[in-house]
Amino acid sequence: MKSMKTTLPRVIIFTRLPVAGQVKTRLIPALGAGGAAALQERLGRRLAHRLGTQALAAPYELEVCYTGGRETQAREWLGAALLCHPQGPGDQGARMLHALHRALVQGAPRVVLVGSDLPGLTGENVSQALAALEDAPLVLGPSPDGGYYLIGLSRLAPGLLDPPAWESLAGVQGRAAELGLKAALLPAQRDLDTPEDLDYWREKDPELFS
Repeated sequence: MKSMKTTLPRVIIFTRLPVAGQVKTRLIPALGAGGAAALQERLGRRLAHRLGTQALAAPYELEVCYTGGRETQAREWLGAALLCHPQGPGDQGARMLHALHRALVQGAPRVVLVGSDLPGLTGENVSQALAALEDAPLVLGPSPDGGYYLIGLSRLAPGLLDPPAWESLAGVQGRAAELGLKAALLPAQRDLDTPEDLDYWREKDPELFS
């Protein structure tokens, strides 16, 4: 994607393409490689639809930042009209911060990044995160396992996601404090990544598996 300028907030879906054997590897024993990839595909499509619908009303730009394949595959999966950009090199923290900073440099006043494995995330949740960034430079969405499902910035934050800080919510909060960044916290959300998560979401959201 060519460099572009914008004045709208941006929401980034940060994801791996649903290739069998390369995604949801912790769920392969329960679902098989093909079943795990199919679940990833459904999760991504659902989230892109929800956030795309919200983007029309909010408004904000919606981007998929992908790895594990080509741009044409990402667009076929999540929508031809989306902004689309490869994640590029580096560890996950470096790739996430690069995506956040790229949006800010391109003119987005606020940017939020989420994963694709969030069955309960809605467009309203993302709008809440963008609203929080009007008063805080950093917003975080906690996960019950000590991680985070969402991170957003309203200004550049070099070093925020250096290792090992990016690997946990507490790590990011600690690094943010060192950088003088006050973080707003959203309500917790559970993702779908482990066998325990699978059992939880099968009971809570059976439609996802039908």
